[in-house]
Amino acid sequence: MLCSETEEELRAAVRSLLTDRADLPALLTRAEAGDPVDPALWAALARDIGAAGLLVPEEYGGQGASHREAAVVLEELGRAMAPAPFLTSSVIATETLLALGPDRPGVPGLLAELATGRRTAVLAVPYAASPHEPPPAGDGPVTGVADAHGADVLLTLRADGLRAVDRADATVTPLTVLDLTRPLAVVAAPEGAGTLIADRATAVGAVRRALLTGAGLLASEQLGVAEWCLEETVRHTRRRHQFNRPVGSFQALKHRMARLWLGVVSARATARNAAAALATGAPDAPLAVAVAQAHTATVAVRAAEECVQLHAGIGMTWEHPAHLYLKRAKSTELALGSPGAHRLAVAELAELPAP
Repeated sequence: MLCSETEEELRAAVRSLLTDRADLPALLTRAEAGDPVDPALWAALARDIGAAGLLVPEEYGGQGASHREAAVVLEELGRAMAPAPFLTSSVIATETLLALGPDRPGVPGLLAELATGRRTAVLAVPYAASPHEPPPAGDGPVTGVADAHGADVLLTLRADGLRAVDRADATVTPLTVLDLTRPLAVVAAPEGAGTLIADRATAVGAVRRALLTGAGLLASEQLGVAEWCLEETVRHTRRRHQFNRPVGSFQALKHRMARLWLGVVSARATARNAAAALATGAPDAPLAVAVAQAHTATVAVRAAEECVQLHAGIGMTWEHPAHLYLKRAKSTELALGSPGAHRLAVAELAELPAP
């Protein structure tokens, strides 16, 4: 799937912003301090470029764009390893509200605030929750909620339905995580806290749709990670010399990078197909998402591993960003359903024998 002229213009704008503002050494410093998100960068991305409201209809203050444009933004965020609550707030939480129906009491105002980036929200379900399984049921603390510590609103799925809870009315306990650029936390909200915006049956359907959308567009972020790792590895092996020749000219390394290139090309096809299926509401969107996640997640991990290995000693250092990409790839491999869970979904949706 080729990108339209509008999508390429959006890509250029986001990449230019991230090139100027998303400094990897500064990111590492913020991540070590436990607060990786740069508020100024998020404000520029959300308000100046309008990324926060891409999926929100124009009548509610958004851009009225589609999942294809959101996928472009996520590709660039993955390439730059820029920590921003775009996936959790502007995609998953926003999609939850849209699935409930924008005219539901309390929803239009919250959508308008999310669209401008003035506030952020997260859907308080585990980061590993699969869209192909029923969402977690019942009350009590929720473990492994991504970006909860910086969110203004927590959308909590309770026994009585979906509640919008202000961050100040909940307890958010940070967890020790592998990926320092996307913090996880335990979220606990008192019974009855917040505003009930949907009954349980309606909320479950909305949450499953939001998780499916999140999984499909997460593939674009993983694609961005894989593309950066491949390009950085090729650049390094061209520049690094051994025995008076670039190490990238050695046949064994050529073969490894060629296999990686094939993986990235096919990952690009599956990720963009998933985004297109979501954008058009295609009946086979769940299958397209499952295929994208089953393949792209593993490609991102392999690309990051090869990036670390083919940089040799340099890739093992804390200062080089390769380890950030490897940690992001490993963490997203288990996010919104593991590759194994998505392969099982492919078999079921396509009526194939289970892998």
